[in-house]
Amino acid sequence: MNGKKYLDYLFNPLDILRTKEVLQVNPTVIYERKEVVDSKIFIHEYDGEKLLSKKIENIEDCKAHSNTQEVSWINIDGIKKSDIENISLHFGIHQLIVEDILSFGQRPKMDQINGLLFCVLNMLYFNEKESTVESEQISIVLGKNFVISFQEDESRDVFNGLREKLKINNSKIRQNGADFLYYAMIDAIVDHYYLVMEKLGERIEQLEEDIIKYSSNKTLVKINNLRKEMILLKRSIGPVRELIHGILRSENELIETRTEKYFKDVYDHIVQANDLAENYRDIMINIHDLYMSNVNLKLNESMKVMAIVTCLLAPATVIGGIFGMNFDRLPMLHNKWGFLISVGLMILIPVWMMFYFKKKKWF
Repeated sequence: MNGKKYLDYLFNPLDILRTKEVLQVNPTVIYERKEVVDSKIFIHEYDGEKLLSKKIENIEDCKAHSNTQEVSWINIDGIKKSDIENISLHFGIHQLIVEDILSFGQRPKMDQINGLLFCVLNMLYFNEKESTVESEQISIVLGKNFVISFQEDESRDVFNGLREKLKINNSKIRQNGADFLYYAMIDAIVDHYYLVMEKLGERIEQLEEDIIKYSSNKTLVKINNLRKEMILLKRSIGPVRELIHGILRSENELIETRTEKYFKDVYDHIVQANDLAENYRDIMINIHDLYMSNVNLKLNESMKVMAIVTCLLAPATVIGGIFGMNFDRLPMLHNKWGFLISVGLMILIPVWMMFYFKKKKWF
């Protein structure tokens, strides 16, 4: 491997670790989650007239917000087993749901146990620096007049717009119950999928331009890495369609009739997002075919040039071979102009062949 190829491989390697991260999903294996030291708990308690937002230091203080007339949104940033088990015991969250909250790499799904409506799905983010799709698992539990959300990463989420709407007295979210908050959280996650796909779409457009201009090993690495991100995107978005459909089909009494139309709207959004992800996957397949066609075209051009050069040198080879034979009597062997004539033929015949090829449009 020469120096240039080594540098190309060094700075544009096939990301094997990323492949394992994208494809490593085995529900029979319990992966160890790195537990946070301290989880952060925020409570938003509201109705149409008032809003109380505060940070809670002790998990025990959440219990006071379980039987209020107002809607309570308890958001827990950072998965800590003791805190999750404690709050689940008080709010009647089943052990199976607790296991889903504590595990990671879960397939998006919904479930209803003990009168509670539970769903787990992924919040997606796009890493501009690495051009990768990052996911964060979020679990949401809906009960009577309360919603509890469990997040892995405390530094980011897609609910900031939702928190701003809570500050507005006449906003829809303040005028409705906990089921509308449940819908609004899922809707915010689904809407953010489009932002991630928009970033991926920009990378796909740039990649297509690069392939048309030039094709190299670097381009192939970009194609393979981008296809991995499409796999992660598709795996995160696809099951959410079943999740929303399951909520609509459940006929759970926690979901009011007036809220069902909003879930139908989210269902339409996730169907469109799923179709767009399918389109991106098809485009990536076409881009890979375009790359292979471009590489083959360049190879054919190289072979054509080599074939033309071989044809142009063939007369000189024949003439040189004839006059290089070990016979005593050859035409113009002792002619003082023999060498110049043979060299002239070696030049004139290829020139004539070149014009003939050009006239035939062979190159």
